[in-house]
Amino acid sequence: MKPENRFRDCGYPLTTTDLIIEYKNRTKEGIVLVTRKNPPYGIALPGGFAEYGLSLEENAAKEAREETGLAVVVKDCYHPFCVRSDPDRDPRGHMISITYIVEGYGKLKAGDDAKEARLYSLDEVRGLIRRDELAFDHDEILGEYLEIIDRSTPIPGGWI
Repeated sequence: MKPENRFRDCGYPLTTTDLIIEYKNRTKEGIVLVTRKNPPYGIALPGGFAEYGLSLEENAAKEAREETGLAVVVKDCYHPFCVRSDPDRDPRGHMISITYIVEGYGKLKAGDDAKEARLYSLDEVRGLIRRDELAFDHDEILGEYLEIIDRSTPIPGGWI
């Protein structure tokens, strides 16, 4: 069985956690995105499959650490930013994604499934969305995030 089909053939949706990591270094602030080193390739939110025995928030923190080297604090663990469940959102199969907004701390460095981990300014993220350069449905997720940031509207649950 091809690796990309192993998820499609399991017979039920799998759960993933994704992260919008707000991060600042000495010269820049923005959102951390990763370039995937495994299929499906592309620029994406850091994240990964939920692991048995971890809460979704713990899983999100683990994925952030593994893919970006950052420690994170979930802004509101009781209200994820969004949940996506379209069966066609991931070419590997039916994945349900729970996305959290987090603050990142530490030194940014790629690891695990990330070929690169990079800090993008909000304008650079807008450019990636315009050019359709993001994997999965991450353009929609980040587009909604940017709309809220641009309107300076509080996100449900008290983020921002």
